[in-house]
Amino acid sequence: MAERPKLTIKSRSPERDPHRKPVRALTAPRPAPSPPRLREAPLPQRPLAFVPSSPSIATPGAPATEGVRVSKLVTERGLASRREADEWIEAGYVRVGGRAVVLGQRVAPDALIDIDARARATQARLVTVLLHKPVGFVSGQPEDGHEPAVLLIKPAHRWPGDNSRIDYHPSHLRHLAPAGRLDIDSTGLLVFTQDGRIAKLLVGDQTRAEKEYLVRVRPTRPGPLPEESMALLRHGMELDGVALRPARVSWQNEEQLRIVLREGRKRQIRRMCERVGLEVLGLKRVRIGSVALGPLPAGQWRYLRDDERF
Repeated sequence: MAERPKLTIKSRSPERDPHRKPVRALTAPRPAPSPPRLREAPLPQRPLAFVPSSPSIATPGAPATEGVRVSKLVTERGLASRREADEWIEAGYVRVGGRAVVLGQRVAPDALIDIDARARATQARLVTVLLHKPVGFVSGQPEDGHEPAVLLIKPAHRWPGDNSRIDYHPSHLRHLAPAGRLDIDSTGLLVFTQDGRIAKLLVGDQTRAEKEYLVRVRPTRPGPLPEESMALLRHGMELDGVALRPARVSWQNEEQLRIVLREGRKRQIRRMCERVGLEVLGLKRVRIGSVALGPLPAGQWRYLRDDERF
């Protein structure tokens, strides 16, 4: 039997196979080309304007290192109390250089300060009360079980002879504070006020308002009071290491002195009299500045009139 011929299968080369599509190599996709960058034109350079700073007013909100606080200037010039000045500034009632100032702002010491008329109107409604304080009441806060004298300022204790033409209102008791003091064993004129200007005028070491007292005394040493002691009462005495201002001291009668002071240290008159051998039996304040106690009865009060000035 004859052998059958072997069949040989030859692979076809791709490039030789006209019917086969060539295979492409796998490669990463190319990124899309970025758009061309635009060059920004430079901004025109503007010249810096120089704004000179004003010596009279600081920029609100900026830290101020020079000058005087506006609230302090308002107080020092007697326009308002420190509390009032702060309230006016917060309300926008205070201007310097035509601009409203802010709390804490500093200005030149000679700056021109303009106060809004609304602030003046508010200030005009503040009241001042004159009370004839009786013995047994304290001037300020309650102490040792004793009541404060401000409790007497109520319609039931208003003096019928008050001709101030002011109608009582409970708001008059708000922020009403004593401008000065009288100790519990003393009687006489005691001032309560809502007006910080009056308080500053009557209280403190710088006050110039005279205060007149009638003082009933009894000698603790035999014989009449020497003239040297009277001279010491008038000038040359010290209390707590502080030299006292000159005082006017004279006899009203054999048992009563008239003393006029321009200061008011704690229990000053009693301590002065004790130094020269006099015991104070009674003390009554009858005048502050040009405002006199007059016929106002003990325990009663009246408003300060518009025509009265301390």
